[in-house]
Amino acid sequence: MAKKSVASLQTGSKRLTKAIKMVKSPKTGAYTFVEAIMDPKNVKEFLSKK
Repeated sequence: MAKKSVASLQTGSKRLTKAIKMVKSPKTGAYTFVEAIMDPKNVKEFLSKK
């Protein structure tokens, strides 16, 4: 799980954060990465979801 504030995502007065988390596939058992760009306030909620 990672959280990164990227300078190119900070447009004008709006600050965005790119969150990346690893998700295990129930079918194959392989891990995949899910990326989302969101408001920094929503990152904890995104990372805690399964």
